[in-house]
Amino acid sequence: MTRRILLFVRPGRPDLQEIVRIVARRLRDAGVRPVVLPDGLASGMTDADAELADPDEPARGCELVCVLGGDGTILRAAEAARATDIPLLGVNFGHVGFLAEAEQEDLAATVERIVAGDYHVEERMTLDVSVYSGESRIARSWALNEVTVEKAERERMLELTLEVDGRPISTWGCDGVIVSTPSGSTAYAFSAGGPVMWPNVDAMLLVPISAHALFARPLVVGPRTQVAVELVPATMGRAVMWCDGARPVDLPDDARIEVSHGRRPVRLARLSDSLFADRLVEKFDLPVEGWRGRRRHGH
Repeated sequence: MTRRILLFVRPGRPDLQEIVRIVARRLRDAGVRPVVLPDGLASGMTDADAELADPDEPARGCELVCVLGGDGTILRAAEAARATDIPLLGVNFGHVGFLAEAEQEDLAATVERIVAGDYHVEERMTLDVSVYSGESRIARSWALNEVTVEKAERERMLELTLEVDGRPISTWGCDGVIVSTPSGSTAYAFSAGGPVMWPNVDAMLLVPISAHALFARPLVVGPRTQVAVELVPATMGRAVMWCDGARPVDLPDDARIEVSHGRRPVRLARLSDSLFADRLVEKFDLPVEGWRGRRRHGH
């Protein structure tokens, strides 16, 4: 049975077209069938160079999704990988690339590891979210990094009430609120003033955005906690919900957004056992000069 690898590339990146051709050729030479979405097919490539994926189920029949791009592209690819429960491996062609497992200069070695099946898989927590208007559920979605409820009009604030396990915590006039996974703690939640959470922490992070209140600090809650955000009707501006910065849902004035631990994780392919602390230092370029470490007697 032919092995198949989905190559997921951000559309509109002409600088990656030659990279896609190179990776596809190396996979074919190793007896692995490259698969690409129609908008990821590099100029000059034909059906003989790569199989075209079904846009509705692009990862079906594949053993791995290999992403060439930054965190935004990885988040888009995570939807395809999660739908078929296959691992995702990111090669960073973006900026920070916290979710990426390899950098672009390591591409050749990464393809060799993929061909050899030389990787292990780590599960990352997700969030499930449902939106209600009255008694009716009007939308449902999921997120790997975060669910955000934000104002849709720049000049007008929102008034939101945060609920945890069926009890109200606070009402804020604010720009919005973020419900984040540990994976998302280094993304939007971090920019909004939230703490960094290690990926192996099983918890949710709640971060208000520019809230006008004395009690407007980030909160960390347990993994089985039920979180809800309610819009206070007819008070301020319109609101929109985003999941991982995509899949927007316009919210009615009486919207109730319920967020919980996701039923299905995202599986990330890992090439090494490097510690998250080292990744944090590298990605944020943190100063660690002067560190001596623990002295080990006899060494």
